[in-house]
Amino acid sequence: MDVVFIVTVLIVIGALAFDFINGFHDTANAIATSVSTKALKPRHAIIMAAIMNFVGAMTFTGVAKTITKDIVDPFTLENGSIVILAALIAAIFWNLLTWYYGIPSSSSHAIIGSIAGAALAAAGFDALNYNGFLKILQALIISPLLAFAVGFIVYSIFKILFRNNNLTRTNRNFRYFQVATAALQSFTHGTNDAQKAMGIITMALIANNYLTTSDIPFWVQFSCALAMGLGTSVGGWKIIKTVGGNIMKIRPVNGVAADLTGALIIFGATYIHLPVSTTHVISSSILGVGSAHRVKGVKWTTAQRMIITWVITLPISATVAAISYFILNAIF
Repeated sequence: MDVVFIVTVLIVIGALAFDFINGFHDTANAIATSVSTKALKPRHAIIMAAIMNFVGAMTFTGVAKTITKDIVDPFTLENGSIVILAALIAAIFWNLLTWYYGIPSSSSHAIIGSIAGAALAAAGFDALNYNGFLKILQALIISPLLAFAVGFIVYSIFKILFRNNNLTRTNRNFRYFQVATAALQSFTHGTNDAQKAMGIITMALIANNYLTTSDIPFWVQFSCALAMGLGTSVGGWKIIKTVGGNIMKIRPVNGVAADLTGALIIFGATYIHLPVSTTHVISSSILGVGSAHRVKGVKWTTAQRMIITWVITLPISATVAAISYFILNAIF
């Protein structure tokens, strides 16, 4: 059987596996606040998130096109299929490692760093599309800072609007509203995160001459959306525990403010076709809300651990991808 075909099949399987893992790894962030406040039972939250992730993934493809062409050029990529397979191996490795330890790391950082690392190993620094790559890096860096600021502002507005209301009644009412905001955040997660695997598969199809444009085939979009939805249905309890309780004690009014902030930032990025880390955005929005509520109530040691993981994800995933590329290149 043709080696190119075999590698392409392995890439499709790997990309769907990445999306499946992303489902239970990153989607936990989207429902963590609603589970921790008991607005939703865990099973109901996961079912809702799985459905909304699938719907979101089937709605947009702009981010997928950015992943396909803005990190490296798939039409000129040397040993493109090996580069992409190595990137997937590295990203999956890092996602599983951080999931095992319950650390909310970024799948976006992992896959983007992995693609860059494998491409550098294959063709040196000329392999990168620097304009597109820097644009993506800027989005990854700015989005959590923006989420922190917006979260702080949104919760500060809530405090002014509801300062004279009975706290117990306010939290009870917000618990109902939180069901809707959790669904919205799950939807926006699907619009951005599921598209990364779509872009990877499309990149592989172009590199191996199975596709001549960067348009996302429907079967790619559907299969990635399905993988994301199935992965979500598995759940990610360790990360739910970290995001939902180990950053701050979350009440329904806090959760609504954080969910609205996360959904706004993520969907804004999707609208302008930029991949962002939903993990970074959601966690940062909780930090912003927590700071507006009570700075001393935020567990900054957990935040510090998360930030360290965010910083090291790109270089580690790039290094693992480069090593994977050299091994795979020797095999194939």
